[in-house]
Amino acid sequence: MSAALPEEPAPGGSASAPSAEQSGNSASPGPRSLRALLRLPVVQAPMAGGAATPELAAAVSGAGGLGFLAAGYKTPEAMYEQIRAVRRLTRRPFGVNVFVPPASPHPSEHGGETPAAVEVYRAQLAGEARWYDTALGDPEQGTDDAYDGKLAVLREHPVPVVSFAFGCPSARTLRSLSERGTLTVVTVTSVAEARAAQRAGADALCVQGIEAGGHQSTHHDDPYADGAGVGLLALIGQVHESVPLPLVAAGGLMRGGQIAAALAAGAAAAQLGTAFLPCPESGAHPLHKQSLTDPLFARTELTRAFSGRPARGLVNRFMREHGPYAPAAYPQVHHLTAGIRRAAAAAGDAQGMALWAGQGHRLARTLPAAELVALLAEEVEAARAELLGGQES
Repeated sequence: MSAALPEEPAPGGSASAPSAEQSGNSASPGPRSLRALLRLPVVQAPMAGGAATPELAAAVSGAGGLGFLAAGYKTPEAMYEQIRAVRRLTRRPFGVNVFVPPASPHPSEHGGETPAAVEVYRAQLAGEARWYDTALGDPEQGTDDAYDGKLAVLREHPVPVVSFAFGCPSARTLRSLSERGTLTVVTVTSVAEARAAQRAGADALCVQGIEAGGHQSTHHDDPYADGAGVGLLALIGQVHESVPLPLVAAGGLMRGGQIAAALAAGAAAAQLGTAFLPCPESGAHPLHKQSLTDPLFARTELTRAFSGRPARGLVNRFMREHGPYAPAAYPQVHHLTAGIRRAAAAAGDAQGMALWAGQGHRLARTLPAAELVALLAEEVEAARAELLGGQES
């Protein structure tokens, strides 16, 4: 079983990088190629909030894919401890995902709403706080997610791959990581964002379609554009013809046949998040895992209800009642609702939790991560063989 990766240019036009088998999970001097880091075209999405554990990342990487840690919502120290944990579990390459902070700490200055709108939402959530017997969080407790501190750790202790969400880092930041042997990946949701990432010096792009679970990684959060994203296959084609960088496809992918379609459209690999949520190595709450295939949760929607930024999740009571009124204010709303989400989880109430999931959630399979990677690779090969057989006939 071998779902070989398609050929791709080495990032930055460099010569072929040393193989992952030779270099282990530490970054080494010089640019790396995405193809050199993967035996199989399967990337585990960096799901912030606890789902992406060191055990999950190590299992995926050990099986020939690329596992990821999520630095989002963690301190630099906690991120570093998870990096050390992965290195104790595997010698294979892995990645770390970092949130790019908004250009302005005040939502109204970058297309969002005013602090007054956040206070109105706080008042609306007062009943939720009483119901769950918890306090609402401080919306102003921080907006940069300790970005500079995390970058300092990643420069001092380089990892094979660093990906970015919610924006494009500066050229200086990307260069500083590349100089330490780290392959840099910027998540994009449009051709314009892809071109900006190329200009900044990204080595590869994660192309996120609107089908993706969790937060939409738009570089500028425009509330007037909610729901206007592009489907994955169309977006891969547009970016592939516009930007000569390796592409990782993300958005609703759950089966090897879908991965094969993304590869045929121009991607070098596929990133799956919801597919890995039910794995025993995942840190997702048991209710979250069960909800993926529970008939009670029949569909997903994009909502600002939990974080103030568009994110796709299973439609539940909280989303229905508060989504239409949530302001465009990230991470202020995220901080505001944190206590409610924790209390709902502790009470075993899925109706008050953020059940992030992609559109393919009903196809979730409860398998150990390594078995899931192997099965996906087999399905990719089967889809390719079927396609070739059809062409020959």
